[in-house]
Amino acid sequence: MIMSVGETRITVIGNLTADPRLFFSRQGVAVVNFTVAASRRTYDKAADRWVDSDTLFLRCSAFRQLAENIAESLTKGARVVVTGRLRQHGYEDKEGIWRTAFEVDVEDVGPSLRWATAQVTKAPGDGDQMESVARSATDPWAFAAASSSPVLSGSAPVAPVGGVPGIPSDLTT
Repeated sequence: MIMSVGETRITVIGNLTADPRLFFSRQGVAVVNFTVAASRRTYDKAADRWVDSDTLFLRCSAFRQLAENIAESLTKGARVVVTGRLRQHGYEDKEGIWRTAFEVDVEDVGPSLRWATAQVTKAPGDGDQMESVARSATDPWAFAAASSSPVLSGSAPVAPVGGVPGIPSDLTT
């Protein structure tokens, strides 16, 4: 992945506030939206109890195979570790006040294993989407290539000329 100068990368650990919402763009690109709630918990010695700080709610979006994997694997309340690029955008609310919102373009996400366990399985891929290097037969994630050109899941199809409406242009290539 090529990063832009000045790009803000972020890792957030928190809980999903609802089940991820999966949909497909007009061009057939899978998109998932979800919100992560993150709070810092500290021990208040004077009160002899744990206290949560203000909660940060971060909207997250993921695309393609990652989007489908998230929708299939995670549910409301799941403790997750999300990494991605923080971006901001402005909008005008119903009262005509200009607001700024922050969102995460998700690059990777997984369950937090601090308080839970998970059974990990390799997601099946669409062999027509990506060329890759051959894998060793001793690799537990290895697979048999179906053609003379080995392929691997996780890549995205090339976006149509001009990009995909509603999806950041750097995510469509």
